[in-house]
Amino acid sequence: MTLNFPNSSRSYDAVRKGVRFWGHDRSMEAAFFVTTEALRRIAPGMRSEAADLLRVFDSNRERIYNIATKVYARDGRDAYALIAADV
Repeated sequence: MTLNFPNSSRSYDAVRKGVRFWGHDRSMEAAFFVTTEALRRIAPGMRSEAADLLRVFDSNRERIYNIATKVYARDGRDAYALIAADV
C-alpha cells in the first residue's frame, strides 16, 4: 500500500470549512479533508479565511501528506478526514 500525491490540486470546502485534496494508491483514489482545527494545530495563529487555510496547507504540504499517509495505512478506505488529533 503506497500512497502518492501526483496531483497538487487542493480546494477549500466552504460547507465543511477545510481543505480537500486527493492521493492515489496505484489506480485507487483516496479523498482527504483537513479540518480547520487540524490546520490551526499546525499554524496556531491562522485565521479561518479560505485563503489562510489554503496558504497553511500549501506551506505544510509535506507534513500533511505524511499525516494522510499514516491515516490511510490504518485501513485503506477511499475517504478520510484529518482532524486535530491526527496532527
